[in-house]
Amino acid sequence: MVPDATTDSAANADTQTMDLKSLRWRCRRGMRELDVVFERYLDQRYPQAPLAEQQAFVKLLGIEDPLIYGWLTGRGTPDDPELKSIVQFFTGSN
Repeated sequence: MVPDATTDSAANADTQTMDLKSLRWRCRRGMRELDVVFERYLDQRYPQAPLAEQQAFVKLLGIEDPLIYGWLTGRGTPDDPELKSIVQFFTGSN
C-alpha cells in the first residue's frame, strides 16, 4: 500500500500535536514567571516560528530556571549563540 498525502499530513499533524503536548509539559517550570512566558510563546509563536527558533526554544527548556530567569531579566546573557538569539527574542533586545 502506498501512503497518500492525506495519510502523511494526518501523521504529521499527530506528531506535531504530540510534540506540542510534550513541549507544554516541559514549559511547566518551578517558577510561575517562566511558566507564563513559555506557555504564551508555545501557544502564540512556536507553531509558526522558523525551525531554528523552535530548536533554540527546545534547547532553552533544558536550562535551569535560575539561569534562564537571570537572562530574561537582564542579569547576564548566554554564551551559546542559539540561546542568545531566543533570549533576545523574549527580551526584545538586539
